Amino acid sequence: MKILHTSDWHVGKVLKGQSRADEHKQVLAGVIEIARDERPDLVIVAGDLYDTAAPSPEATRLVTRALTALRRIGADVVAIGGNHDNGQALDALRPWAEAAGITLRGAVRENPAEHVIEGTTRDGERWQLAALPFLSQRYAVRAVEMYELTAAEATQTYADHLGRVLTRLTEGFTEPDRVHLVTAHVTVVGATTGGGERDAHTVLGYAVPATVFPGNAHYVALGHLHRSQRVIGPCPVRYSGSPLAVDFGEQENVPSVTLVEVTAQTAAQIREVPVPAAVPLRTVRGTLAELAELTPPEGWLRVFVREQPRAGLREEVQELLPRALEIRIDPELVAAPGSGTRVAQRAGRSPRELFADYLDSRGHDDDGVRELFDELFEEVDR
Repeated sequence: MKILHTSDWHVGKVLKGQSRADEHKQVLAGVIEIARDERPDLVIVAGDLYDTAAPSPEATRLVTRALTALRRIGADVVAIGGNHDNGQALDALRPWAEAAGITLRGAVRENPAEHVIEGTTRDGERWQLAALPFLSQRYAVRAVEMYELTAAEATQTYADHLGRVLTRLTEGFTEPDRVHLVTAHVTVVGATTGGGERDAHTVLGYAVPATVFPGNAHYVALGHLHRSQRVIGPCPVRYSGSPLAVDFGEQENVPSVTLVEVTAQTAAQIREVPVPAAVPLRTVRGTLAELAELTPPEGWLRVFVREQPRAGLREEVQELLPRALEIRIDPELVAAPGSGTRVAQRAGRSPRELFADYLDSRGHDDDGVRELFDELFEEVDR
């Protein structure tokens, strides 16, 4: 069987105030075109279909149309909820999805059998997929209790709970003539973040070892980390990555989907297929004079300006580089703590004095900014 694995679409993403709706239309059209060329038996979307738990009608239309188009090529389509998605809202779309022949699993349900999906390919290869949406720490405990996997003790970790849930979902991976698959939205120890993930759900106890996945799985399709990569584990474990760079921290990532060919008796053959049409994100550095001479690279820009801060600097850079979405003073020019700069003491100092000390500590010698602060302070202090 052939599997197309994608994840982390983040439809509805706004980057520094710039809508990326047109980019998402082009990128998802590219994913659909790859599916038409490759003719997979199964498409797995491993979470974070949306960038927000309250997607706009436009974002909802784009996601549902993309899923429908993937189904129309003749593939089974399974999509799970990620940490950015509203699991209950995705599950509310299940009647539409089932009518369209699409399998949606937004949140963990009381019946574990609902998360075990079975199918047969055009050529008669039988497969079974354990589909686990994103679980917060609180709901991981609840899932363990729902599935009656003994009491969830406070001393147990998130990884313990997730491992026990996956063991329950994959306990049927016993038939030798069936392809056994897992999809989940989770951070695995040893994997590399892509640069734009939500930190609270990639650290602070959310990372789990790859040993939570069963050794007899033929392939584990993961979402959550935005960089395409293999993870060392007891079976083939892989992140497909996001099909477009979500933030400037991901500008070096190569947007792609993962294609997997596997049978019940043979190991998974894996390859990446780049996704065309993604607008690149670039970072440029320089003084105003250097930026004025720059031939702007294609894409959205992050600009590190090698100038001392002053009022109006952002506007000057924006005039030179209209596609600059993020403009910052170059971090190398910002005085580091303990570098000899005088630190303001709060006791007995006026707000004006404290603000003046802050400007001095940052090398921001601009009387216009001080005067503006005085005007604003007078407004709020009346």
